[in-house]
Amino acid sequence: MRDTLRQDQDPYVTLITPKAPVSTPTHGGRAKCLQRLIRLELPVPRTVALSFETVHRIAAGELPDIDRILAQFPAGALLCVRPSSEDPDWGGPGSILNIGMNDATFVDLSDSIGHAAASSLYKRFVMAYAIHVARLDPDVFEEIEGVGQEGLSEALRCYEEEAEEPFPQDPAVQLAEVLRSMARAWEGTTARLLRQAKGAPVDAGLGLIVQEMALGLGSGERGSGVLQLVNSETGLPQVTGRYLSQSQGREALEGGPAALYLERDPRGPSLEELEPAAFEALKEYAAFMRKKLRAEMQIEFTIENGRVHILDGMRVKRSPRAALRIAVHLAEDGIISRQEAVMRVEPRGLSELLHRQVDPEAARDVIGRGVAASPGAATGKIVFSSSEAQASAARGENCILVRRETSPEDVRGMHAAVAVLTERGGMTSHAAVIGRGFGLPCVVGAARMGFRLHDKILITEDGRRLREGEMITVDGSSGQVLAGAPRMIEAALDDAFHVFMSWADAERDIGIRANADTPADATTARNFAAQGIGLCRTEHMFFEADRITPMREMIFADSPEDRKAALARLLPMQRADFIELFRIMEGMPVCIRLFDPPLHEFLPSDRAGLRDLAEALDLPVSDVTRRVESMGEYNPMLGMRGVRLGIAVPEIYDMQARAIFEATLEASQEGAAVVPEIMLPLVSAMREVELVRTRIDAVAAAVRNERGREFDYSLGVMVETPRACLRADEIAQHAHFLSFGTNDLTQMTYGLSRDDAGRFMSHYVQQGVFAEDPFHRLDPEGVGELIRMGVERGRRGNGGVMLSICGEHGGDPDSIAFCRSAGIDYVSCSPFRVPVARLAAAQLAIRDKIG
Repeated sequence: MRDTLRQDQDPYVTLITPKAPVSTPTHGGRAKCLQRLIRLELPVPRTVALSFETVHRIAAGELPDIDRILAQFPAGALLCVRPSSEDPDWGGPGSILNIGMNDATFVDLSDSIGHAAASSLYKRFVMAYAIHVARLDPDVFEEIEGVGQEGLSEALRCYEEEAEEPFPQDPAVQLAEVLRSMARAWEGTTARLLRQAKGAPVDAGLGLIVQEMALGLGSGERGSGVLQLVNSETGLPQVTGRYLSQSQGREALEGGPAALYLERDPRGPSLEELEPAAFEALKEYAAFMRKKLRAEMQIEFTIENGRVHILDGMRVKRSPRAALRIAVHLAEDGIISRQEAVMRVEPRGLSELLHRQVDPEAARDVIGRGVAASPGAATGKIVFSSSEAQASAARGENCILVRRETSPEDVRGMHAAVAVLTERGGMTSHAAVIGRGFGLPCVVGAARMGFRLHDKILITEDGRRLREGEMITVDGSSGQVLAGAPRMIEAALDDAFHVFMSWADAERDIGIRANADTPADATTARNFAAQGIGLCRTEHMFFEADRITPMREMIFADSPEDRKAALARLLPMQRADFIELFRIMEGMPVCIRLFDPPLHEFLPSDRAGLRDLAEALDLPVSDVTRRVESMGEYNPMLGMRGVRLGIAVPEIYDMQARAIFEATLEASQEGAAVVPEIMLPLVSAMREVELVRTRIDAVAAAVRNERGREFDYSLGVMVETPRACLRADEIAQHAHFLSFGTNDLTQMTYGLSRDDAGRFMSHYVQQGVFAEDPFHRLDPEGVGELIRMGVERGRRGNGGVMLSICGEHGGDPDSIAFCRSAGIDYVSCSPFRVPVARLAAAQLAIRDKIG
């Protein structure tokens, strides 16, 4: 047996030694980890690594020198082959154990470890080779019931019958066929598609390692198991794993009652009692690996009469909450830096800490799929209207609001529901935006389900018919709709979370605000350490039961005086909203967007609603119906809304400005001085800003004179039309800040309806038309180019202008990266996405610092 195998002598194979040229990008993570364990002088069996290029050549029919590989191991040694991909999450073909087992080896092992153990080893290899290498019918071999010599003989006979040739006896032939089978499996179409679904490159490489077996079968105490020092779900310290006598590989995890606990446990026998010295050695190895490899590691081990062999080491699989806690503990123990701890947690994974989730181990009866629009999961009874949702909540029953699509009229029903499911919509549809703001699980665009609202029936993708009152679960993290009530995991924000986020905040260099429409939203934003409110949509405040009627009276008014009279009833309500908002966010900026939607959204469309409105207004139903129909627009999203409404019906903005200024003075009496930020929506021209600013300044002067007190405020523009980006230099001269509303800006740039694009967007992404849904991830080339122009021109027109993004892209990590590069001062997103944005911004800043 040779002691070394130089890479320059044979480029195909590398004996893993402390100085061997092995790296993760060329040989995979498993090979590199084994080299690190060897450098730590841990008891790792002799191992040879095959590079990505080698495996690719094997798949193409070019085998390495198999005899040279076998020459690295003692004569007669049994071998195993394991996959070694760059990222363990990308998977790979299953390991093949006991290569080299043949009639001659069987005789030799029968003398050394016993006839029964040798028979078991030989039978295991024959069956694994038959099913995974020769690709024979697995049912034939899985039906073999015999044990010992009888079972082995039956397995060999079945192989010869199915393969029409004897079982191969030459270890070189066995190894060559195993390598060829695993290489071809990795490069097959099915494996490539599975890798792609996991986020791996289609052409990702696979390495293979060939390792000498440490036999877990035979006389004396022999077996195998896995051990780690933390709980994979919680991240808390806990010796976890199992050990199984007379076993190989990871059989202990499936060993049932025969598998032993590791630590002493009242539920049954343990390895600590059976082999105390081996157990202590394993704990010491794991702690040593944690310190030297700077990660919580899982050890796969074999014990042979008290002697421990470490076959593999891998990072502990972890839930997002475990990943965060592990990173914090490693930093607190001085093993990694705080910066590195921040880099080790995936920002999107934080959503699982903020919301209830379906237990990953729970059975899922999937009845529908849509867009995962708002994370978290909830179970409730199906209801098909907002009124039923409110009635259900009044009875103390959890309900799921099921709609074709939601509108502002559904906001109260959404408040009452525990989750929302819609047939239509995308990432920036009404249901998605409001759901994220409420922290409400939401699946939209479930178009393959049947929404029979009139009959109160929901038809599943497989044809089942669910009626109102039946129980379903909406998983807004995966986009799945489930039947029944699967087991859940509760949200958990503990001390480790707050410590971790404080480390992230110390690194980031871009502000993070929240979009908050109600005091409840503002409280959530404050709890998640948002640096203020970047967008408060005031129109949602008008849909409360005590406000909708005066709002409708204002819409139906025929003169400015009548409109003012109706708005006077809304003024104290709006003022109270703002007072509470300012008090919650004391000391932090609050940006209030003036009224934006078209007025028809506040009017009923069904017969019953029209009758109720006619009764409230003391008008004939025919008059009300005619008036409602006359207000219809062919394309209301591009019609009388936003600043256009503020110019055509100025009384609305006058009332809102007065409410803001009076609330400013009221809130400033009890705490820090409030300096509200007032934002004009849907601006396209400088003259629009001039006209509205003149009226708002007049309202401010009137309030100052009436109250005899001074206050400051700033006025800005929501840049959500392409023209506003192009004319930003002119507009910025009349504004203190510009905030890019990327939802509408994307919609107008692409000419896409954000509510309807979900119907075909998945096809576009799959076929490469768009790299990603542009409503989910900011398009850097098209929309991004307009933003860059708006930033450059805005600063050219007003050097001190504040620049931000307040569309839902503000919570997407990739979009935040664009914002930093474009020179944006802060981003604003839904309250429950604030921690995600804070972490993503911190990681971007750290990457810049470390190059």
